[in-house]
Amino acid sequence: MTTTTLAVLVPLLPFLGAVAGLLLGRKAPGFVRPLAVLPPLAAAVLAAIVAVRQSDGHGTGAPIDAATQLTPTGSVPIDLALYIDGFAALVAILVAVVATCVQIYSTGYLRADPRYPSYAALVSLFTSAMLLVVYSGDLMVLLVGWEVMGICSYFLVGHYWETREARAASLKAFLVTKLGDVPFVLGLFALAVDTGTFRITGVLKSVADNGLDHPTLIALLLIAGVAGKSAQFPLHTWLPDAMAGPTPVSALIHAATMVAAGIYFVARLLPVFAASAAALVVLAVLAAITMVGSAIAALAQDDIKRVLAYSTIGQLGYMSGALAVGDRGAAVFHLISHGAFKALLFLGAGVIIHAAGTNSLAAMSRMGGLAKRVPDAYWTMTIALLALAAIPPFAGFFSKEAVLVAAEHTALGDSDIAPDIAGWTVLVAGLLTALLTAAYATRLWLLAFRGRGAEAADHGKQPLSMNAVLWVLAVPSLAFGLTVGVIAPWLDAHSLTPTLTTSVLGTGVALVGGLITYGSWSHTTALAARTPIGAVAAHPDAEPAISEVEAMASHTAAYGDIASAPDPADPGRLLLGRLHPHAAAGFHLDAVYRTLFQRPVQGAARLVRFLDREVVDTYVRGAGTGTRWLGTAVRGAQTGNVQTYLGALLAGTVVLAIAAVLVAAGA
Repeated sequence: MTTTTLAVLVPLLPFLGAVAGLLLGRKAPGFVRPLAVLPPLAAAVLAAIVAVRQSDGHGTGAPIDAATQLTPTGSVPIDLALYIDGFAALVAILVAVVATCVQIYSTGYLRADPRYPSYAALVSLFTSAMLLVVYSGDLMVLLVGWEVMGICSYFLVGHYWETREARAASLKAFLVTKLGDVPFVLGLFALAVDTGTFRITGVLKSVADNGLDHPTLIALLLIAGVAGKSAQFPLHTWLPDAMAGPTPVSALIHAATMVAAGIYFVARLLPVFAASAAALVVLAVLAAITMVGSAIAALAQDDIKRVLAYSTIGQLGYMSGALAVGDRGAAVFHLISHGAFKALLFLGAGVIIHAAGTNSLAAMSRMGGLAKRVPDAYWTMTIALLALAAIPPFAGFFSKEAVLVAAEHTALGDSDIAPDIAGWTVLVAGLLTALLTAAYATRLWLLAFRGRGAEAADHGKQPLSMNAVLWVLAVPSLAFGLTVGVIAPWLDAHSLTPTLTTSVLGTGVALVGGLITYGSWSHTTALAARTPIGAVAAHPDAEPAISEVEAMASHTAAYGDIASAPDPADPGRLLLGRLHPHAAAGFHLDAVYRTLFQRPVQGAARLVRFLDREVVDTYVRGAGTGTRWLGTAVRGAQTGNVQTYLGALLAGTVVLAIAAVLVAAGA
């Protein structure tokens, strides 16, 4: 079988699995789980084979480029095209592997969910759409996968549609990402007008020949779409709220699909963005704000999944920063590394929520023995948090250092792609974020696993399918960074190895952040006994998914806000001081958007409704009323008496005759 055929099967198999799962879900429920797990597993195997063939085994092979015209358009043609280079080959493996792990995990997590068949089918469709984005060689075909992911996220985030949080979160995710998609589509059309093609190879060739007439406009329009899809400031607000969906969906969105799509898009079309220095500076500034702001917000969250959500936003900021300084190799390296340990963190969080019966870190900090209750989640999440904090030799250290090295080279003038200011912006923000990342990672670990108080209720042992997946993902979280010398050729990178300067700085600030947080926790933990925290509502025999739904429902009732808890024993509250309530609320960006956009739009809608009802409808009702009055007046003359009618006719004739005589006499 040819490599092209195998590549076509990679996104096709999960799509067929989704269709079959939807058709057979009710009629043959025994096939649902095999149809959920086997297609992405087969896609992962095929993606690995495609990667080996494409690279000739060492990352230096020529890209796979194949196309057939999809439909004649009369202007710019649309092709069903594949373009697979080292970036696409590695990212496809990540997507397929994480999707397989999520599907296996879900068989245990949602084993009693009556909507599991539709859930599994949507996850497969989600996976297929992302793989289409990764392998597509035509921007219009890529756009199809891009939009299908948005639709799937709407349904998956709203899986628990009975809860108000899930309904609101799914709608918010859909609308905010669509807000970014409008300029994104305009940017794609503008790019096609300038280059005369939607083919990625044609676009890159045109850019190399200086064929872009409006590089800054095109780049900024595309950045707006990427900001929405990859949750970058200022369109990042949908991602923390999306935690109202099932935990496996959170893992899939954060690790390998949806938010990764925007970063991958910029990496694939980096020359388009590099054609405008202004666009790179804008991207660097947005990345810096995203990194630092989300890390501060993560330090203030009480919901364990919201901590990880803000963490994802910050790590995506690192990737955007690497792209802003012109190093797509470092960006994709961190994308793959982050995909492994972030999927592990979310899936591990699902195990913890089931074991603790709550998603509240404040409540977990008052439970004893939680680490012993879930040893698999404890050890694997410890590995993932060390990777997140970029502690050597874990994967996150090498990938984050690659970003800092790229920023350092640009800041010192060693790059001819991006301006120096972009390098300094990313470097300073990256180091500050490294300190904050270690701080919130340490806080999460201490509150979740070093709680003091009564033993956590025994909610039963988690299914093997949930715990086994954690160890599978722990392997790349621990060891993927050690492949830095091997995968560099796949990513067009001369070197991804850390330098002494950035290693000392990055690791140093991370250790400082961790130690300061530990000291704060040691100081504040004595206050825990004085302020008991509740919000543990799950029944001891509840299924994992049910535990999560009840945890979300009880959190707001107990604390008043899903983001925070009034806990004086929280080290984050001590570290942030007066900034804590603002950080817990995401710096009130939702309130700002409500003031600037939602309320004016609602006010305009009320005005239009008033004008429609009181002005337009008044004219319509007036026309009807006038006709009705005229009919009433005329009806009085309709007596049914023939003599009356003849008399009126005669009188009218006489009047007309007199009028005619008078007119003639006047003439």
